[in-house]
This record gives sequence, structure tokens and C-alpha cells, in this order.
Amino acid sequence: MAEEVKNESKKPMTDEERLALCEKMDKELDDFINSLERKRYTEGWAEDKWEEEMDKHPFFMKQTPDNGELSPLAEGLAKLKYDPEENTPLELATNYKEDGNFNFKHKNYRLAILGYTEGIKQKCDDAEINASLYNNRAAAHWHLKNYRSALYDSEKALSFNPSHSKARLRAAKAALEVAKYDTCIGHCQKLLEDKSDKEITELLNSAKKKKLVMERDQRKQARINAKKEEQKDTVIQAIIERGIKLSNCDDEDDIDLSKLEPSLPGAQDAIVNLENGILRWPILLLYPEYQMTDFVRACPENVPLLSQLEQLFPAPWDEENKYSCRTVNVYYEGRDKMPHIVDPLKNLGDLLVMKYFVLKAGTPAFFVLPRGSKVERRFLESYI
Repeated sequence: MAEEVKNESKKPMTDEERLALCEKMDKELDDFINSLERKRYTEGWAEDKWEEEMDKHPFFMKQTPDNGELSPLAEGLAKLKYDPEENTPLELATNYKEDGNFNFKHKNYRLAILGYTEGIKQKCDDAEINASLYNNRAAAHWHLKNYRSALYDSEKALSFNPSHSKARLRAAKAALEVAKYDTCIGHCQKLLEDKSDKEITELLNSAKKKKLVMERDQRKQARINAKKEEQKDTVIQAIIERGIKLSNCDDEDDIDLSKLEPSLPGAQDAIVNLENGILRWPILLLYPEYQMTDFVRACPENVPLLSQLEQLFPAPWDEENKYSCRTVNVYYEGRDKMPHIVDPLKNLGDLLVMKYFVLKAGTPAFFVLPRGSKVERRFLESYI
């Protein structure tokens, strides 16, 4: 009885007292947590290995483990969702589509493409699913800037669903990116049949303008190519008229500019050309003693070979000053596989029509050696 009286006499807590009590309990909890030993959490996935760890998880693995064994859960999940014996082609295509959509949503576009591709491989008979798979794969290709693939997939989607406006718009945009302007124009015009749209109209106008520019550039390039062909014919005719003999050419009809391209690395653009009726040849000067060469890009046929030597001597590598226009002999290797000495005072054009001279790789080549030297003697003896 006395206890009951005691309980009845206890006063209820005021709001201020409740608030004070809560603050005290919060402080005691904070003090307890702070007193605990701080340890780093080590049970999670390392940042640089999360993909590897996900591949081990039954829900996320993309291939069978190396030992070929799946956990019962993984095996059950795979069979449930991807086993052809447990699913129809439509169900499989839908499952792969969902997998692709998941990766697409997380911007894993390459994985999304793999998912959509597997769905396409099921060859289900549902046109809408097939259209969606191709359209979604086109979207993934678009984000990866694979514009040709995006165009192909968009048009495949349209083959299953011609009214698929998203696929047609993406086809138009992809066609513009790969300079297929007629294709872009066609898709835009088809879209505008249903409704007017500012974006599509601007896309159409852009394709038309770029098509005009492309056609103008093609006409310009055609004129340039025609002029080049005319110049080639003129060069070949000049070589024939001069009686210059070319290696690997059986007769005049066999002469082609491709056989006149210099074989030296980086010298392909130095091919013989005709300027004001004068053939300008690339020439190669070889110095066997030092295994050095000089390459002259355009030597006029009406200029003496000596004039080229005068520009090259004294040579920086000739420390003994053995090479000068007055102290060297110049040779070419003839079609008889023998060395023939030439007079450097003669014009280059006269040297090219000498009895045994044959032009190789469109580049007249001459050996330069110190007159009366051991090097010259060894050079000549090498042909005996």
C-alpha cells in the first residue's frame, strides 16, 4: 500500500527534462562509439578488383570459371535465364535484351552491345523484339561513335518495324556522320511525312548542303585527276621520244609511271615530271668508300651532272678533302652489269640515252669515287 502511494506521488517529466535526458543519452552513445578501437574494413572488394570479384558472383559472372565448375546457385540461375532448353527463343531474346538495357543504363556500352548481339542471335519470330534489339544496339554503337555500325543496326531495326521513328532518326544522324548524304536525306524526308520537326528539318538541310559541297569537291578532284593523267601521258611520251630505256619494261606499251616511282623511303613524291618541256629527274649519287648517298629531287635533263656535284662538294663527311669536281670519276652500272665511266660535263639527258644505260626505279644512279684511288680500283675489280 505504501508502494502504491509512492508511485502515485511521482511527478511526470517535463519537456525540458526529456530533452536534457535525450541529449545525455546521445552524448553517452557518441562517447562509447569514439572509445571503440578503429579498424579498417577489409571484407569488401578492392577498388581495382571489383570487376574481377563481380565475375565470381553467381548473379554477375559472364563466363564459366577456369575449373569449369559453377556453384549450385550460379548453375541454377544460368539455366533459369539463359538455357535454351529451359527458355524459348523469344524468352532468351527478351532476357538478353534486359541484360543489354541494364549495361546501357550504366553506360557500359560495349557490354550492352554483347547483350543485344546475343539476343539477335536467338532469331526469335517477334518483329518488335528484333527491332528493339537492333535499335538498342545501334544506340550503344552511337555512343561509342561507331557510326557505320549504328547506321546498319538502325536500318535493320527499320526492316522489322518501318514505323520505328527513333531508329529512323538515328539512321539519319549516323548517315550524316559517315557522309552518306542521300541516305540521310531519304530518312529525313520519310520522318517529315508524319510530322514537321525542327531538328529533322535542320538535319535535312545540313545533309543537302554537305552533299552539294561533296559533289563540288568530287568534280574538282576529278579535274585534278584528269590533269594528272594527262601529265602522266605527256611524261611517258617524252621518255619514249628521247629513247630512254627502263628496266622491267619490254616495250613502249609497257611503260607506266608506277615503274618510275623512286624506291627510296620518303622519295615517292619526287617522281620524274615534265616542266616547260624539260624532264626533271630525281638522281642518286653513291659514295662506296663511305657508304654515303646524296639524293637530288629534281635535276633538269638539260643541266650537266657536274653542276650537281659542284653544289654537293666539299662534302661535310669528306674530312680528307678527296672529293671535288676535279678529283673524282663518275660511273653508272649498265645493263651489261658492268661499270661505265661518264663525262660529268655532259647534260643529264645525254647520259640517260647512252648505249648501256638503263633506268631503274625511275632514279638515275651514279657512283662517285676519287680518281686513281685504291677505292676506285677495288670498285672496278669487283665487277671482274
